[in-house]
Amino acid sequence: MDSISSDTSAELCNGFSVINSDNVNNNVGENAVNVSPIGREQILERSGHGNQENWLNIRTRQAPSDTHGGDEELTNVPVISADSENNNEVEEINHGGDSRTIESEGNGGEQLEATDVEKTLENDKEIEELSKLRCQSVATEVVAARYKRRCSDYPGLAFGRSIFSSNTMMKFSVIKNELHNIMNVQLRRAEGEVAALNRRIQLLEEDLERSEERLNTATTKLAEASQAADESERARKCLENRANLEDDRLSILEAQLAQAKHIAEEADKKYEEVARKLAMVEADLERAEERAETGENKIVELEEELRVVGNNLKSLEVSEEKASQREDTYEEQLRDLTSRTTEAEARAEFAERSVQKLQKEVDRLEDELVNEKEKYKNIADEMDQAFSELSGF
Repeated sequence: MDSISSDTSAELCNGFSVINSDNVNNNVGENAVNVSPIGREQILERSGHGNQENWLNIRTRQAPSDTHGGDEELTNVPVISADSENNNEVEEINHGGDSRTIESEGNGGEQLEATDVEKTLENDKEIEELSKLRCQSVATEVVAARYKRRCSDYPGLAFGRSIFSSNTMMKFSVIKNELHNIMNVQLRRAEGEVAALNRRIQLLEEDLERSEERLNTATTKLAEASQAADESERARKCLENRANLEDDRLSILEAQLAQAKHIAEEADKKYEEVARKLAMVEADLERAEERAETGENKIVELEEELRVVGNNLKSLEVSEEKASQREDTYEEQLRDLTSRTTEAEARAEFAERSVQKLQKEVDRLEDELVNEKEKYKNIADEMDQAFSELSGF
């Protein structure tokens, strides 16, 4: 026991720890084996008065995740009971809430019931089966159970004798070596796990660097996309403003086109009216020309008649009376014909003047029509240009 209690404490990163300390001046020392990965804890306790060993407890705590469903199992196995002062020993066996107490006074024998021994053996078997189902990092439970069974094999330990045989010390050293081997195995395993974790951390750091690079690239692309979106938005607003201006211009041009169409329609109406008046004047002119031709024909006839009359006068000079009478008649006819000729000439002159006026009016209207057609052509060209510009946008 002194060789066990003098071991240095070691702690493994796997959750397996061994704590060993000595406390001499009536203090309690602990040599504990904690198994945290499965929630099971074994505590080896040692208390002493001076240099004498008093008792050793092996305490096993069952976590809620174990097979007993949250019950706490406390097993205090008597190993040594040799107290020079009081020589009193109190042992508790608490299994699943069942508690029994065994007391021994003076140097007399101990009273141990057979049922308690059977339950202790059943607990040992149960602990051994549980240790088989657990991982290798909890091998200390098996060692503790084995140590408990070995201690129960020796009557000197069971009945409180303070003298150890060489076999007992050898078994203690074997247990110590097994514990050291388990600690070394767990240490190597923990070192391997630490190395694996370091490699994993290195890989995670590399992944983090790559992720940061991808993040920077994505941030740069996002900034470029945002800038492109802003430029597109500005271009869209500029085009919208330009489209609004073109819409206003198109509205103005449409109004001008409607006005030009109205003016062209009025010009067409005026042209049709002037053409109708011109046709009427031409018809009047034709009729006047016909009348003038008729008058000229009559004048020619009258001249012929006048020549005939002159001839008749010459032939009728013999008969003066008849000639005078006929002269009077002829004079009256001549005056009549002259007046009629004068009237025909006046009508012809008036018709000529009317024709000239109408011709001037026709020329003026044709000039106005040509000007209106040119204006209409210019407006149509402007509209075509505006539509082509709008279609270009």
